[in-house]
Amino acid sequence: MSNKIQTNQKHMNQDNRVVIEKRLDASVSFRAIGIELGKDPTTIAKEVKKHRVFQMHNTFNEKPFRCANARDCHKKHVCTTIPFCNRECKRCSKCHSYCEDYVPYDYHCPLTDKAPFVCNGCNKKRSCRLDKYFYRAVRAQSEYKTILVESRRGINITEEDLATLDATVSPLILNGQSPYMILQNHPEISQCEKTIYNYIDNGALSVSNLDLPKKVTYKPRKAHASEIDDTGIFEGRTYKDYEAFIKEYPDTKITEMDTVVGPEGSHKVLLTLHFCAADFMMAYLLNSKEAIGVENTFDDINKAIGTELFCRTMPLIVTDRGGEFKHPEALECGIDNVLRTNIYYCDPMASWQKPHCEKNHEYIRKICPQTTTTFDRLAQEDVNLMMSHINSANRESLGGLTPFKLAKMMLPQKLLKHFGLREIPADEIILTPALLKGKIEV
Repeated sequence: MSNKIQTNQKHMNQDNRVVIEKRLDASVSFRAIGIELGKDPTTIAKEVKKHRVFQMHNTFNEKPFRCANARDCHKKHVCTTIPFCNRECKRCSKCHSYCEDYVPYDYHCPLTDKAPFVCNGCNKKRSCRLDKYFYRAVRAQSEYKTILVESRRGINITEEDLATLDATVSPLILNGQSPYMILQNHPEISQCEKTIYNYIDNGALSVSNLDLPKKVTYKPRKAHASEIDDTGIFEGRTYKDYEAFIKEYPDTKITEMDTVVGPEGSHKVLLTLHFCAADFMMAYLLNSKEAIGVENTFDDINKAIGTELFCRTMPLIVTDRGGEFKHPEALECGIDNVLRTNIYYCDPMASWQKPHCEKNHEYIRKICPQTTTTFDRLAQEDVNLMMSHINSANRESLGGLTPFKLAKMMLPQKLLKHFGLREIPADEIILTPALLKGKIEV
């Protein structure tokens, strides 16, 4: 390890990988990247080689069975099957079947065998017809998490030790003893009580949960249907991480995201995006409270305004831990595989950590009370009408201005045009269920 670089032994997170991708795009050396991140250059090199993504060469207008010797080859009459043929055989699509000197063309680029091992910063990558490798931060982070989880699966014990443990524990459990009693009387067992229960639950021992009379009387705690099961996605995305990011970059534009649901039994929900600087909110009608609907909405906005404008408008999004937001990588990565935003999650049961969004939902509830209205008969045009009225209302917190006026000054016109909202004259604003009468009643 280099003695000139102050390193740390922490695992890389997504922010580190984003830095690596951007520096590779700028053709920065591994050493310079290592100094910036506090990592040894060999660590950066291993990271890039391990997670680089293969991209096949462009096959447009490519001759099939291309030969590596074609450039200097001038052979004729190799096949002898077509009389009076004066063409060079390399121009024939069948020459590979008859020519003894045929060598398949190698599309491997030798530059990818040495640092930086990828084509991110290559100035010929657009016109190059060879196979390529790229380093993508989002893909690398996803692969890292997969490896992290899989490396911890299974039972950390040899077959011999497991057989010995089974011979000791299983007969005693069948005799009615609990794992606690067994461990108290057998100090040679190194596993703890919880581990014994896990082994039984996973079927590693001869006995099963049915042989534990007390355990089968307990029902497992059911997680809320909307909770995120994979807590690993919160790594680097907690509210503390958000606070640290804002402390370092206080001028970052913040967007708060949430969903508004109808009464029990209804299906459609509203996905709300609240642009805090302008106190402006947009809502999208989703067919269900599922992650795919949120991801498709992000991609639709991305296609309409482009990744660069998306990144400048919504560089940071704060949301809760609802199951509809369980795929942060899909939300953060744009349609062109470029990072477009950063997702951070509030703490559990802490809706106050995104106060502007929650406060603005009060306007939606004025028009659509939760217990007496449903979104199932609404169309997106109806939602746009509702949000047009809401964003046209004067706010005391904005000094009497409307969110619409601020949005025209602070948000890109291309984005506002895509939203499809219109400013409502002050005397025509309706913030009661009468606005959507006949469409929202349960």
